[in-house]
Amino acid sequence: MPSDIGIDLGSSKTVIFSDSGIVIEQPSVVTVDAETYAPVYFGDKAKQTMGRTPDTLECIHPIEHGLIADYDIAEAMLKNYMDTAFGNKVIRPKVMATLPTGLTELQHHSLANVVQAGGGRSVSVVEAPIAIAIGLGLDFSAPSGNLVVDIGAGTTDIAVLSLGGIVACDSFKTASYDFDDIIINYVRRKRNIAIGKLTAESIKKQVGCVSKRPVEVTAIAKGRNLFSGLPEAFEISSGEIYKKLNECALTICNAIRKVLEITEPDLVADIKQKGLHLVGGGSKMFGMAELISEYIGIEVITYDEPELSLVKGAAVALSKPELLKNINYQARSIKELEIK
Repeated sequence: MPSDIGIDLGSSKTVIFSDSGIVIEQPSVVTVDAETYAPVYFGDKAKQTMGRTPDTLECIHPIEHGLIADYDIAEAMLKNYMDTAFGNKVIRPKVMATLPTGLTELQHHSLANVVQAGGGRSVSVVEAPIAIAIGLGLDFSAPSGNLVVDIGAGTTDIAVLSLGGIVACDSFKTASYDFDDIIINYVRRKRNIAIGKLTAESIKKQVGCVSKRPVEVTAIAKGRNLFSGLPEAFEISSGEIYKKLNECALTICNAIRKVLEITEPDLVADIKQKGLHLVGGGSKMFGMAELISEYIGIEVITYDEPELSLVKGAAVALSKPELLKNINYQARSIKELEIK
């Protein structure tokens, strides 16, 4: 059983990672009894019920935009995942949990409490850009600029790192889930068909793009006709939704530009030379890296399994605490986060 683990309690997925690899990876979704609010299903089973529940059940996303939206449900969800991963072991693993940048001490403390209540011990929290830099093997302790962009499901974290800490940052609320909403709204407006989030996500993965594809691709999907109320199948192409998805992606590009605008010129020069490190599930959208590179004029470096960069870094940071003992950053334990 691993003794040190990293936890990414994300808007879309909860991932538990150790040195040996992924311990558990489940959607951050819980189906609850609508009357008692007692959890019924977790993870994959809960996600399958989205848009399909009777009045007696309700689907809850306890993490929204990287923050805990429902403390009790988040605690129950994490406890279920920890029990699934580790069983009733006497010694629980030490945990390094991640969270978006720029949050308050109260939000740090809330996350640490949820993880501890869920079954972790010696819980520490680290901001996402720091964990990502460690996971990617970047040397951010030197006086040189490093730009990390993490396009997650609920937030896009943008940070410039230097001398062991975060110099400039933004936790932007436009992210991968917004692409799903754009597809839902487009199909509703243009086809008069209502589709759910799972269908929108499937369309996004099959034909979604923020830059024009050299060869147009199509997907077949199903929804409910708004006028007849009957099920209807339809075909949707990448060219149809490209412009709307491109507009959304450009807001992310603009957020990156704004972070660079408040960064010291010498650090921007370093970033121009080194490139931008792009991670997160949203980075896998077709054309995303090319669009960002063209917009800000900096080479974009992508990675395999970009959605795991964050939690991998958290696990490494816990097993190698010396990586955090740089000039102005240190992971904080739950005791250090206690409110006086």
